Amino acid sequence: LDTPSFPAAYTFAVVQWAIPAEDALLAYLWAWLENQAMAALKAVPLGQTDGQKILLTLGAALPQVVTQAFAMPDDGLANFLPGFAIRCSQHETQYSRLFRS
Repeated sequence: LDTPSFPAAYTFAVVQWAIPAEDALLAYLWAWLENQAMAALKAVPLGQTDGQKILLTLGAALPQVVTQAFAMPDDGLANFLPGFAIRCSQHETQYSRLFRS
């Protein structure tokens, strides 16, 4: 691939470094959660302390999410989210200053 996606590059690193799949998924989910919390800090009036509370509360649920994900049968997995894609496209021209550092 000329420009691999982040999940593809992450998976390549996980395989190369022989990281257990459960640990890799937990780390990936934590990174995603942290990213979402940081976006929330910038988008709404939410302080650093509240952001940390969100991370601690939701982060505590991640091990259970990983366990549930690995218990799912292959035919239960999908990434087809048309509603999510439509909602994302409806605000793609959001004020750009929000996410500049």
